Amino acid sequence: MPAGKRPPLPLITNIREGSGPDPGAGVTIGATVPTGFEPTAAEEVGEKIGAEARIGKDRGRIYFRIGADKLPLVHRLRSVDNLFVVVAEYNNYQFKESKEETLLDLQKLASQLPWTIALEVWKMNNALKKKRGRRRGGNSSVLTPKGDVSKEGDTEADSPRPEDEEGRDEDGGGCAPAERDAADKPLKFRVTCNRAGDKHSFTSNDAARDFGGAVQEFFQWKADMTKFDIEVLLNIHNQELVVGIALTEESLHRRNITHFGPTTLRSTLAYGMLRLCRPQISDVIVDPMCGTGAIPVEGAIEWQQSFFIAGDNNDMAVNRTVNNTNHILKRRQEGGSSAPGLRMDTARWDLCRLPLRASSVDIIVTDMPFGKRMGSRKKNWDLYPSCLREMARVCRPATGKAVLLTQDKKCFAKALSRMGGLWRRSHTVWVNVGGLHAAVYVLKRTGWVHGAAAEDGAEGRGEGEEEELL
Repeated sequence: MPAGKRPPLPLITNIREGSGPDPGAGVTIGATVPTGFEPTAAEEVGEKIGAEARIGKDRGRIYFRIGADKLPLVHRLRSVDNLFVVVAEYNNYQFKESKEETLLDLQKLASQLPWTIALEVWKMNNALKKKRGRRRGGNSSVLTPKGDVSKEGDTEADSPRPEDEEGRDEDGGGCAPAERDAADKPLKFRVTCNRAGDKHSFTSNDAARDFGGAVQEFFQWKADMTKFDIEVLLNIHNQELVVGIALTEESLHRRNITHFGPTTLRSTLAYGMLRLCRPQISDVIVDPMCGTGAIPVEGAIEWQQSFFIAGDNNDMAVNRTVNNTNHILKRRQEGGSSAPGLRMDTARWDLCRLPLRASSVDIIVTDMPFGKRMGSRKKNWDLYPSCLREMARVCRPATGKAVLLTQDKKCFAKALSRMGGLWRRSHTVWVNVGGLHAAVYVLKRTGWVHGAAAEDGAEGRGEGEEEELL
């Protein structure tokens, strides 16, 4: 064997029940989350796992340290898109100025990394999810060590995600087990590189190719970009470099959706929006523009003591919501689950004339039309004020809340300024939705009684509010 080379690690050749690292051993888990919702995801980690999460320098990522015995709890997180175990992390990696020197350093790095614990966690993760299907290919910047190229992702800090994936079960997770027939059969792998920063002398494809080639030589694995057993991640953000191993086969953001619409909202983003309003026991929560039902379905699964009402003025949207709900109930029944049914109703309605009593709703959460793939910006100038006024009518004064997502920020700001004090903006979360810079507005219902406020007045004050919102 050549000098300086170690033999392939034997610990990953077989996957056995109960195998894995010491339950008390600490490992660092990384997760990608919808940009803007990093604090929300970190809060969920603390609440459900008892770990303190830190937000990565690269937007859309959080990291937390857990004992290996808590790995099953990680897959219960609702706010994360993808999960990975960290092999090594460098906060101030010194990239060389020349491309050749940098790539040579990355090649050398592959044989110097502490792979053992991370690979044991990967193996343990597969044992937990051995009944899941085989992993599918992703669409971020990927090369196999042999140089096969998929999509480039140099300019985006957040790697692109598939928009038309098949639905996933509400328990999340999705790790394809590497069912090995023989202990000496080599694993198939690929390297995915996500790079952000404009001062690098190399592209993500360059890094994936050279680093992946060194990984292949070190482990004697077989490169396969689509039918791989293990995915090695190389995340680079300016001077930060993180090497990891994927624990999820594909993004979890479509876990509850089987019937898609033209603008289906991510389940992870829906969860983040719901978490902003902190639903309580017996709260009535309404999504007046439900689309495919991502928000109410996610809410009914997670907050089982609240009641959700989904509605839309489009027959196809209502049908998609009903179908997505029925799919979850059928899957539970077939799996012998004892989980209660979803506390949720669906209706077709005019969203500007809701068939709900005044002051009967605790929380309104919805994805408003951006005016791009759905509706138009011109129509939004009439739609937004009408919607906000009707939402104010059905929402409880003084205690009610609304969490509204839109990319048409100028129109929303103007509409809100003309509500005459019915709504008060609490705060705004800036998010990336399919490459669009959008905002989630958290509003609180004031004590004004609907119909008594000067809803079309206060133009001077409205201009100030509009400027603040923008």
